[in-house]
Amino acid sequence: MKNKAVFSTELAYLLGIIILALGTAFMERADFGVSMVVAPAYILHIHFHKTYSFFTFGMAEYVLQFFILIILCIVMRKAKISYLFSFVTAVFYGFTLDFCIKILSSLPRETMFDRSWNYVAGILLCALGVALLFHTYIAPEAYELFVKELSASFNKRIDRVKTVYDTCSCLIGVLLSFIFFGFGHFEGVKLGTILCALINGWIIGRTSALLEHFFEFKDSLSLRPLFDR
Repeated sequence: MKNKAVFSTELAYLLGIIILALGTAFMERADFGVSMVVAPAYILHIHFHKTYSFFTFGMAEYVLQFFILIILCIVMRKAKISYLFSFVTAVFYGFTLDFCIKILSSLPRETMFDRSWNYVAGILLCALGVALLFHTYIAPEAYELFVKELSASFNKRIDRVKTVYDTCSCLIGVLLSFIFFGFGHFEGVKLGTILCALINGWIIGRTSALLEHFFEFKDSLSLRPLFDR
């Protein structure tokens, strides 16, 4: 068997956050519906931004993730230091997302082709970002941490847990869209969101397997014990 290239787990964290934020920005630009994971936060952003202009998509992300971490503590019946670091990650991701949305704002999206390639780029980048975050010990966003913790605790395949979580998040997004914008008018949750909910877990699983085929993930720093608490 050929030797695999070494991939730093710390680098996997940094690249994972940046790539995930960029993928989300591409999906937002496509306007086919954002990822089901971020759909609830996106809908909250659209609703409250009308009144509070400072309430960005990124801000909605880390506010919502704060409450998800509280739910995780209740489900796991414990609180860990890594959960606190997860919120720090959420804030980092939120600011990165807002920056990515700003730099992509000039991309064309007038034609169906423009929107389609933005969507495809977005869904693939999001899958790569999540797969990288699954290979780092540094606490990921609350979304990924929730899936990771449940998968390990109940000994279930992570891609299957991810698919269930994504589907539930999509349903919550639909409900919030109905509450804020009424029946017959969807914001954030569209056909692209439904498609993403059905295939995202599978794409992440295959992407993760591909990464493991070519790379061996190893720590470059001695910080793992800090995040295991």
